[in-house]
Amino acid sequence: MKHPLRQHIEEIIELTDEEFDFVLTHFETDKKRKHQYLVQEGEVVKKEYWITKGCVKSYFLDDNGKEHILRFAMEHWWITDYESFVKQTPSNIYIDCIEDCEFLYISFENRDRLTAQMHKMERFWAKKSKLGRIALQKRILSLLKNSAKERYDLLLEQYPQLFQRVPKKLIASYLGVSRETLSRLDS
Repeated sequence: MKHPLRQHIEEIIELTDEEFDFVLTHFETDKKRKHQYLVQEGEVVKKEYWITKGCVKSYFLDDNGKEHILRFAMEHWWITDYESFVKQTPSNIYIDCIEDCEFLYISFENRDRLTAQMHKMERFWAKKSKLGRIALQKRILSLLKNSAKERYDLLLEQYPQLFQRVPKKLIASYLGVSRETLSRLDS
């Protein structure tokens, strides 16, 4: 059976056994418990994470301390603060674990080295970046044009497993509604 990261990469590019072994040497593993941070506001982000087990949320706190969820990420999804990671500037967001999690991660330096030495991986991350921008655009458009009920139904249709794994107050924050409104949408 193929390594899950190899299966993920090969959805976009093909790798030989030797190429995948080389790719894997650039990654390390990590585990975090529920409520532990991957990223905290103000720190320069040095790692990009690929989730092998668990679920995380990325969010920011407004001036009143209210949490606004930007995204969730589950198994076989990538997550980091991309602005901080790419520009090597302080993060504006938090990323923490909703569940106990396991990750493969690649450091900023290792990703630069890998893409310089293996152009296939440069193509892989370029494609993943494009797909991420498309998903972000869809999320923004949904927030701007869809009703709360439509956003709820779309999330339920696309990611039904989130509703089993994520507390309702976090789902409400992601949808931009109150917990009470979410309860009405859920009924």
